[in-house]
Amino acid sequence: MKIGFIGLGTMGMPMAQCLASGELNISGWDTNSQCRSSFDHCAQSIEQLSEDTDVFITMLPEAKHVLAVVDQLLEHCAHSGCLFIDCSTIDVDSTRQLAERLACHGHGFVDAPVSGGREAAEQGTLSFMLGGKSEDIQRARPLLEIMGSKLVEFGQSGSGQAAKACHNMICGITALGVCESFALADALGLDMERFFELCKGAAAQSWILENRCPVPGPAPDSPASNDYAPGFAARLMAKDLGLAQQAATSTGQKTPFGEAAAARFQEFADKGDGELDFSAIYQTIRG
Repeated sequence: MKIGFIGLGTMGMPMAQCLASGELNISGWDTNSQCRSSFDHCAQSIEQLSEDTDVFITMLPEAKHVLAVVDQLLEHCAHSGCLFIDCSTIDVDSTRQLAERLACHGHGFVDAPVSGGREAAEQGTLSFMLGGKSEDIQRARPLLEIMGSKLVEFGQSGSGQAAKACHNMICGITALGVCESFALADALGLDMERFFELCKGAAAQSWILENRCPVPGPAPDSPASNDYAPGFAARLMAKDLGLAQQAATSTGQKTPFGEAAAARFQEFADKGDGELDFSAIYQTIRG
């Protein structure tokens, strides 16, 4: 089995490296030459990557990038029966259209967006939210299990992306709550490390709190303690919260907290801070 991995960025690179460490026959590709040179198993072109490939995995920024890459792959893929696994975070409608198009060409498709950040990608402990036909998911499982420790099936194509939109809306809302609470604690003169230790073992505990503590110091490995170097960039949080709002609009479901979080992170990204970790939004709250 030959695997083609397209998108060797912040998340895609460690995911592809996990697969490569499993001694699989893998070729990578990225439009960025620096990313290509950093991966030992890169093809010379996307055309070369397409040759005799059985499974294509994409990890790309937006739906337009995924659609464009799939167009290229279909142009150069000489046989049917391939499996396409999209680990990007894109909208539900584009995902369903993609699944239908690939089915018309005789290929399988699984939408498999991830959670866990770069840390989990490097450790091979990502969580995957899966949508697609059961037989396609079963075919994808052995590869996804190399990159992740938690795989949850949600049903038809697009349902993995639907789950991701809802999941990241929780993350965005929670992040703002954690930031506001730490800002108030600081304004009240509380010791930040003691407050962090309290929350970490109490009802306020969350993944966001422990892994994205917004103030420098209490969590040495957090982005805040490392100049807010991105584990998950604020622009990506803004994008994902926007996708959640798009899904909410399509269903008529009102999500006022999600809407407020989407607006706040988009404003933060638009002001030029989009490449910082999303926890850096704390700086606009405490001032």
